[in-house]
Amino acid sequence: PAHQFFFDLSGNQGGGSRGRGRKRLSDGDGRSRDQQHGGDRYHEHKQPRRHPQPTGPCWFCLASPQVEKHLVVSIGTHCYLALAKGALIPRHVLILPIGHYQSVVEVSSEVLEEMEKYKSALRSFYKSKGERCVLFERNYKSQHLQLQVVPVPLDRCTTEDIKEAFTVQAQEQQIELMEIPQHTDLKQIAPPGTPYFYVELDSGEKLFYRIQKHFPLQFGREVLASEVVLNIPTRADWRECKQSREEEENDCKQLRDDFQPYDFAWED
Repeated sequence: PAHQFFFDLSGNQGGGSRGRGRKRLSDGDGRSRDQQHGGDRYHEHKQPRRHPQPTGPCWFCLASPQVEKHLVVSIGTHCYLALAKGALIPRHVLILPIGHYQSVVEVSSEVLEEMEKYKSALRSFYKSKGERCVLFERNYKSQHLQLQVVPVPLDRCTTEDIKEAFTVQAQEQQIELMEIPQHTDLKQIAPPGTPYFYVELDSGEKLFYRIQKHFPLQFGREVLASEVVLNIPTRADWRECKQSREEEENDCKQLRDDFQPYDFAWED
């Protein structure tokens, strides 16, 4: 059965003047081992909103016992924001649906709308930090949608450099990454159940690959960690970037405080 949950992301989270804190409810969902996230402590019950449930354990469903609540940054109505486990760079986050959806092409219109709100809020947040962001999703060997959002300092490279890095590395690995029109609905080119890799640049440009057989699981990270972009090749594998629980908690508290002015889900 689904779990009703409330996380209090206020108080004792590392930022004193933050109002009452935000409470959001939901019924669980799941996530894979790549990254895990969570909120903070269970809060008082409201009328629960129904969300799709996984058939088994899921590391990313927000009501799942497996979710790492200390990594949750923000909880909306349909989605939540979490610090990436083994983050490539500080402020690397995930946008995830609260309910159990495998990919962007399977989510409801309400979920998609709130994902766009988080994207917009994050772009504004990163801009204030002198960064642009790159978003990517790998719908392959994963059971719960994870939209990776990675900030790239503006003085590191241009959007065109990032686009070229993806294109060149894709060609080197025989990956036919194609550009698709900015306003294309992924559902038009990737029916539910289709494995794919998708990149969205801060310019709005989109790159897409329909996965045929094998696909390098760390491809998105490898490109962004490469010399052309972030120049941190040793961090391409998230498992090499693991932190202690205390380090994760401290980073998440700091990110909650920094992001709070941009967080539409925050309740005074």
